[in-house]
Amino acid sequence: MKNWTNHIEANPNILYGKPVIKGTRIPVDVLLEKMSNGQKFQEIIQSYPDLKEDDLYACLAYASSLIKNEISIPVAS
Repeated sequence: MKNWTNHIEANPNILYGKPVIKGTRIPVDVLLEKMSNGQKFQEIIQSYPDLKEDDLYACLAYASSLIKNEISIPVAS
């Protein structure tokens, strides 16, 4: 996925600015959670017929871009 911004937007007038798939009210975090729970792309698309496969790849690219430069510091327990 070259440019997830073609598929994802954050607009303060839609779901309080949560990232969603453009042209929908489908939140990116919901789709990421479904994928992390093992749902296949086709299952998700059946539940949300407005989605395309590229929208789901865009969600993964978006998540990747968020953590790409994140630094983890171990915390003693």
